[in-house]
Amino acid sequence: QVQLVESGGGLVQPGGSLKLSCLVSGGIFADYSMGWYRQAPGKRREFIAGISIGGSPFYKPSVKGLFNISRDNAKNTLYLQMDSLTPEDTAVYYCKREKIGSTPELWGQGTQVTVSS
Repeated sequence: QVQLVESGGGLVQPGGSLKLSCLVSGGIFADYSMGWYRQAPGKRREFIAGISIGGSPFYKPSVKGLFNISRDNAKNTLYLQMDSLTPEDTAVYYCKREKIGSTPELWGQGTQVTVSS
């Protein structure tokens, strides 16, 4: 059974940084594109960043240059480095393993990020 477990969330002051991790157990991590999404209170879940099987990143325009997505296939782990955080970045952050053919997408349980002074 494949599981995605996020970690690294917490409370940070405006302007601060956090690095989120997503450990994927089961399956072959390297075979899948991965993504980070977030959902703020009262809002829909939104895409933030994705990374291809080959390691090419792509971002929601508003976070480009502030957030950095990466992957370590040897550790079955996806990362999201977030810098210059603002209160608008407060949300639950989810990692997602993208679908391939008939293999469905999979989500982690989420990790809370709160940006507040």
